[in-house]
Amino acid sequence: MSLLVVGLSHRSAPVSVLERAALSADAQAKLVQDTVAAEPAGEAAVLATCNRIELYADVDKFHAGVAELSTLLAQHSGVGLEELTPYLYVHYEDRAVHHLFSVACGLDSMVVGEGQILGQIKDSLARAQELHTAGKLLNDLFQQALRVGKRAHSETGIDRAGQSLVTFGLEQLAVGTSVPEWAAGKKALVIGAGSMSSLAAATLARAGVAEVVVANRTFERAERLAGILTESDENEVTARAVRMDAVADELTRADVVVSCTGATGLVLTAEAVAHAVEGRTGAPAADAGATAARPEAVQPEAPARSTGTGADENCPLDLAAVQPGFSVMGEAAVAGLDAATLEQHAAWVAGGAVDRRDRRTPEADAELITALAATAATVGRIPERRRPEPVAERPAPFFFLLDLAMPRDIDAAVHRLAGVRLVDIESLAEASADAPMAADVDQVRRIVSDEVAAFGAAQRAERITPTVVALRTMAADVVASEIARLDGRLPGLDERQRGEIRQAVHRVVDKLLHAPTVRVKQLAAEPGGAGYADALRTLFDLDPETVAAVSRAGDSTDTKDRPA
Repeated sequence: MSLLVVGLSHRSAPVSVLERAALSADAQAKLVQDTVAAEPAGEAAVLATCNRIELYADVDKFHAGVAELSTLLAQHSGVGLEELTPYLYVHYEDRAVHHLFSVACGLDSMVVGEGQILGQIKDSLARAQELHTAGKLLNDLFQQALRVGKRAHSETGIDRAGQSLVTFGLEQLAVGTSVPEWAAGKKALVIGAGSMSSLAAATLARAGVAEVVVANRTFERAERLAGILTESDENEVTARAVRMDAVADELTRADVVVSCTGATGLVLTAEAVAHAVEGRTGAPAADAGATAARPEAVQPEAPARSTGTGADENCPLDLAAVQPGFSVMGEAAVAGLDAATLEQHAAWVAGGAVDRRDRRTPEADAELITALAATAATVGRIPERRRPEPVAERPAPFFFLLDLAMPRDIDAAVHRLAGVRLVDIESLAEASADAPMAADVDQVRRIVSDEVAAFGAAQRAERITPTVVALRTMAADVVASEIARLDGRLPGLDERQRGEIRQAVHRVVDKLLHAPTVRVKQLAAEPGGAGYADALRTLFDLDPETVAAVSRAGDSTDTKDRPA
């Protein structure tokens, strides 16, 4: 069996694809169960975060394993295999180990060096253990990944390079000033009470907000988090819990909103945020204004509206498939469509089906969408590339929203509202692409390389252990058989003499086997050493079933450590 990982992340796929492929907790459980039920896989675990979905498995066939894991990811994510495949990456054996260790150290994170990934790896292993889909290989792998990640953070300054996604997001909201200065005296609403939301609440409290309100579908969890914040000695914040049906009212009081839930649909619509802005200002929320269209992206000119309304009933798009919260005129609505459909959409827009008053003319939109169609005809699809207007061109924001959920909790159309600043996973990905990396990253990479080599050597040496045990068992059986024959042929020997003979024979066998078995373990630990086990079985004519029985016995008695 061999380690295989198939996945996609913010490095391989656009956020729009990651968002659609996001897996609920139930879907993750079903995915690993279906994986171990499939023929090529014996163990499975899923690592799913806001910017990655990875399926780890112990497989006996590489090509069959890749095909099976890719198909299962597509089935459970709801994204078609043909569409998902271009964004998938595959790592095998040592490369798969190297990938997970790099992930554990924060080298592959959106914010390099962030430490939250260690908790997510720990949770991933715990879920696989609870579902009994993690065997010896994945237990060893994930446990070692946790140790490698902790070593990287303790022995290097990687923490200086990175920070939590929460801190990075708050820095993007507070652009131009420090987070404590920006947060001082503000009222915060945190939606969700999971690990990310809890970190956000604690970070805001330490930064100096005056109040934190926690809303969660399970009210008791919200109460528990609010209680922890109130009792903490690290801050003097006022904290309270509310039910989800109170969120609309709390929006009108909050200055900062952080949302990270497991919801599959929007938690805050553009209409809800616009209503909150109106409640704060006493005037209807205004569009922040349109920017000039850039050749690489079509900018939606009208405030995003929910799809499927009467005004859009003649639109040739499949509105059910359009992401909620985007205008059917906008770039996101046409992302990924083929050329013919784009041309139909351009004709519909040119017909003026939607009244947009004094905004850009339908003819101009038609020209832009026709240009997109020409691009689609060349490259096959148009990726979504929504880009909010530069902050300098917008009114100063007074309402700040941070969306850390995948799929998103907050309608992306919110960024169009005047006085509102929205930061989500997509904008964080863009911002982090230019973030400087610390010099310590090179040291972490060396740690990862060393740990990968050590893990591979240990695994290879371990694979030959059943063969060595089977060899020693066979030798012990031969000794026992010969001693029994000697007892029959020399019945006059007393017990002391028999004991001396048994010890002498055992010493001879042990000395003969000691050097070869120690050496074969050393050789097996080296790259390409897997063949030594086969050679040992052939030379001593060991029964393959005996070796397999030793392996099964070792697995069944092995103590599976829980994540520390």
